[in-house]
Amino acid sequence: MCGSLLLMAGSTFTSCTDWLDKDPESIVAEDEAFKNYRNFQGYIEEIYDCIPDVQKVNYCTSWNWGDDAVHNPEGYPHMDHQVDLGNYRNIWSNSQQWLNGSGSDGKWAAKHSLWKASWYCIRKCNMGIENIKSLVGTDEERDLLLGQLYFFRAWWHFELMTFFGGLPYIDKAYPANEIPQLPRLSFQECADRCAEDFQLAYNFLPQEWDATLAGMQTSGSNQLRVNKFMALCYLGKCYLWASSPLMKEFEKTKDGGVAQLLGASSNGKTYDYDVKYAKLAAEALGKALDMVVKGTVPYKLAEYKYANIYDHVADDKADQDNIYSNIFYTTKKGWGMPGVKEAIFRGVCPPANSANWNCAKLFGPKVSGLVEHDVIIHHPTANLIDQYGMANGQPIYLVKNGVLVLNPNSGWDPEHPYQNRDPRFYHDIVFDGFHYVTETGISNLNDEQKKLEYCDLYTGGAMRSVDNASSTGYFIQKLIPHQCNIGDKWYDWDWALQTYIPYMRLADVYLMYAEARAAIACATDNTNEFKDRPSYCPTLSAVDAINALRDRVNSMDYPMEHVPAQFLTNTKSFMDEVRRERTVELSFEGFRWNDLQRWLLLTEPPYTVKYSHEFERLEWGEYKPGLENEKDEKKRRYTWDWFKTHDPKDAKVANFHRKELITRRLESKHYWFPLPDKDTYIYADFKQNPGW
Repeated sequence: MCGSLLLMAGSTFTSCTDWLDKDPESIVAEDEAFKNYRNFQGYIEEIYDCIPDVQKVNYCTSWNWGDDAVHNPEGYPHMDHQVDLGNYRNIWSNSQQWLNGSGSDGKWAAKHSLWKASWYCIRKCNMGIENIKSLVGTDEERDLLLGQLYFFRAWWHFELMTFFGGLPYIDKAYPANEIPQLPRLSFQECADRCAEDFQLAYNFLPQEWDATLAGMQTSGSNQLRVNKFMALCYLGKCYLWASSPLMKEFEKTKDGGVAQLLGASSNGKTYDYDVKYAKLAAEALGKALDMVVKGTVPYKLAEYKYANIYDHVADDKADQDNIYSNIFYTTKKGWGMPGVKEAIFRGVCPPANSANWNCAKLFGPKVSGLVEHDVIIHHPTANLIDQYGMANGQPIYLVKNGVLVLNPNSGWDPEHPYQNRDPRFYHDIVFDGFHYVTETGISNLNDEQKKLEYCDLYTGGAMRSVDNASSTGYFIQKLIPHQCNIGDKWYDWDWALQTYIPYMRLADVYLMYAEARAAIACATDNTNEFKDRPSYCPTLSAVDAINALRDRVNSMDYPMEHVPAQFLTNTKSFMDEVRRERTVELSFEGFRWNDLQRWLLLTEPPYTVKYSHEFERLEWGEYKPGLENEKDEKKRRYTWDWFKTHDPKDAKVANFHRKELITRRLESKHYWFPLPDKDTYIYADFKQNPGW
């Protein structure tokens, strides 16, 4: 298999493309692949092609494994629910997730999975580095090639480490008849090696490919190629992850290179960062953000200017080429790659119409066939909804001793739970009374479907059935527009819907920088650490970074205030707000499990319980003519007549409360996924993760 550690030795080397079904030495003719820049770059292109597309690795993939998402029962065999059950071993038999998903056909990059592609690409990097001496070309061409090879050698290792912990760092293309006897490193030891390679990549790579003579050979096709800024951002991310409480705790307890946390309680350690690594992270990320603020790089935050925020209709005054929604999807742009000016690192553009096979149909109600295909649905938990705070910058809840407590300063009203919320809530979340099928799509609906034009998401509503709708009271439309339904038909060919979740975008860099500075503050108990603007980033403090994200969603219709003063007088309180901001800004993009993991919160309440919101609808409409004798009052009324003339956020409800859906029985061993058993039998020093 592509994912076996034997690939590092090359003894049973199968590829991630159907044309590499043989030993690599029999395919890569050094006198051809490495002899000149164009051939060498062609050799590297396959590495880009192997980057997994987390949304489309399978017809119904799974990538949100935190407390933020839940499947309906049809999707219980999928990996997100298996994580809820603690059945992490399922990752090696479950094809419907990107970490070890089905398919490795290089003709369709969307089918690649992380485990299957990583070892193959790491070997390609090592072969390229070892053969750079064969290149007949300029120093600039050599630097461009080496920069990419060092970047990807680090990137593939790092992505694996985030799920499996420290691994052997493979920096040599071993002969086909030799199995390397390399012990596993701790996460921090492995991160040090990644950092060395990211730094080399930063040194070698240009910022703008088209501005180099070598890069001009592929002018106009360089948008997705790695550059100096990407290397710097990943250097910072690598150091931040190494500083995180989980990695610091593992470093204290490592045994023979494999960290032991079994039996250890994570309670109380969530603010305990490794200051050395946090400072390195802050320096790298701050340097990157200073470049952004000064305009020396092309990246900028996407605009949040909407004439209709529910339908993602951009304001006429907005930069139409840099709208927030287009970070994740595009329509009627020839299946153009999403990302706009905010996306930093992505894989290759998926094939035309690939999103419409099933990805576009995973997020909405399947009641009466309102959204087509099977009845599998990804929808947000009420946990995630509660993370979206108020327009005044306040969180709705505070966590006190593992219990959610209402924040007395929030101004949240349980009778009007959707009023005055963070504007991102209205962009991302579909809630009760939401106009789901737009007026132009009504004529395409049958009589049963027309009853669902507006969402019935109150307790007992038509869209609250567990099997084909929402068990939590919500749907999400951040990644896929709600118009992907049988009426509006945005998943039809004519709309040219294209989707992609970037691995890193600029908002993430702001968030990581703020977290690194907050980590130092927690360790030193010095609030000035996150208020000051350091020499490596004289334009931004940690507070400035969070406020920059709030400023970009602030508008006249949907205001958003800065971090309240009460969170700036206590280091742990500020860290809590940084983490909440990260949860909201990066919601449903696949980061939540890794964040709870590295913060040592994966096994801690309230993050172990997934729950729904239950409430009664009070806004109905006029009585239906001819139904005066109907005993059920709700049936005598138009179920959503009120919502035709009112904003759904203004609806009044009764008896709003949380209800437990799933409690995750996770243990210390669940902080890492298990390795394939067959790989841990290759040699004694390649040990299985603790508890597995």
